[in-house]
Amino acid sequence: MRLSNMADYAVLTMSAAARHCGGSRVAAAQLAEETGLPVPTVQKLVSRLTAAGLLRSSRGVGGGLKLARPAAAITLADIVEAVDGPIALAPCADEAHDCAREEGCMVRPHWAEASSALRGALSAVPLTRLAEAGR
Repeated sequence: MRLSNMADYAVLTMSAAARHCGGSRVAAAQLAEETGLPVPTVQKLVSRLTAAGLLRSSRGVGGGLKLARPAAAITLADIVEAVDGPIALAPCADEAHDCAREEGCMVRPHWAEASSALRGALSAVPLTRLAEAGR
């Protein structure tokens, strides 16, 4: 299993934003510079992360981006799901699925269990730890 590039970039972006926690707001262009990502990519991510309630954006003088909640209350799972959607190792591990082999499938219950374990592992990594790694 591999995260999408956008999920990986979202983790980098949120880590950079967390390093500004408690300070003034930060611009998307500054996050792009700090992460080495293209500005349009960071702007796209900021939009998704804001929609997911992880970032708060304000316009005008003194505007910019801030974490929507404390870094300790944001997890790696929150960030990944904001960009990639629910964590599911197989389509049938999610409630919304369409599988012709569902009836009598012996594997489906195990995918849900494995997906839950993966989500639990990602939920155990707070943004504070990710932000420290970049210092």
